[in-house]
Order: sequence, then C-alpha cells, then structure tokens
Amino acid sequence: MNPTGDRRRHKAGKSVTSVKIVVAGGFGVGKTTFVGAVSDIKPLSTEAVMTTASTGHDNTARVPLKSTTTVAMDFGRVELEDDLLLYLFGTPGQERFWFMWDNLVRGAIGAVVLADTRRLADAFTSIDFFENRQIPYIVAVNTFDGILHHSLESVRKAMTLDPAVPIYSCDARVRPEVKDVLLRLLEYVMAQVEQDQPSLV
Repeated sequence: MNPTGDRRRHKAGKSVTSVKIVVAGGFGVGKTTFVGAVSDIKPLSTEAVMTTASTGHDNTARVPLKSTTTVAMDFGRVELEDDLLLYLFGTPGQERFWFMWDNLVRGAIGAVVLADTRRLADAFTSIDFFENRQIPYIVAVNTFDGILHHSLESVRKAMTLDPAVPIYSCDARVRPEVKDVLLRLLEYVMAQVEQDQPSLV
C-alpha cells in the first residue's frame, strides 16, 4: 500500500509531499479528539472501553466522564495544500503503553504536545521524550470548554518551557484551530531546519 503514490496519481502527476506528525500528551488530554477533528478521512482509533481492570492504572479523577482509552494509536490524514499531506499519529497516554512510542515516532518530523491546564504535569513525560530524541515539538493548550483559563505565558512558566518552544491554545474539537496548530508546527520545524543548516557563505 502506497498512499502517497495513490495521491500522486490523483493529482495528475503532480508531486505530493507527505510528512508524519505525532500528537502526544497525557491521559485524557484530547489526542483522539484532536486527530479526529482535522482528519480528512475517517480516523483510525484504537479506543477501548475502560473496565475495572484499569483501576489503579488510569487516573480519571480529572476526567470523570471518560469511559474509553487509546490502547495503541490514533491515525488520521489531512491535506493542507494540493501538494502537502500530513499523516497524524496519536500516542496512547497511559504509562503502561509508553513502550509503543519509539515505534510511533519513527520518521516523524515533529510533534504536538497537548496540555491540560488542570494537570500540566501530565505533559512533562511527552516533553522529555521529544527533547531527549531531539524531535521538534510545540505545545498546544487544549481549551476544553472554549475558554483559556490561564495565560499562555503563565502556562509556559509553570511548565518551565524553553523560551524557544512555541506554545498556543486551541480547542481540540474545532477543525480550523487544530489545523492552525499543525501549520504552526510545520513553520517551527522549517525554521529549525534552516537554523541547523550550515551557512553556505
């Protein structure tokens, strides 16, 4: 199966660039919603109903209405331009599934780390993961009720983010806002590549 090749044929021979992006974050932060909101195709989701077996493993205190959980990954695809396709891979948030992350991020150009201001510490593992592997990432604060309860600068300080790491707010349910976050990530990745390239002068 070669989805990129298929798209090339549909574009009447026009070259299509496809890139892989990872969407990460803590348990119940909105990764599945984020991918589903922007995907042009029906997203693949490995959501499973939470049972009593997860008691003691998944902390639902801050998300009491959550009844399902991602056990492998989320997958979606979005076309930003006629010649640019993004393949989105959402990571599972629970610690017992972290062993999958190395495979999921292989080949990714960058990542979006979703954060919830009610439990910012849940994002630290994702941030450490991408920093340790030198994968560019940006932070997106998910405004669950459409309201940003804390300023982005306050969130940056609370998370002790590097000043160079971009941080934005978005409602993971709203397609235009999610798409804007993805565009911001692409801009950041391109700037990083240009910065790392040696001068030709």
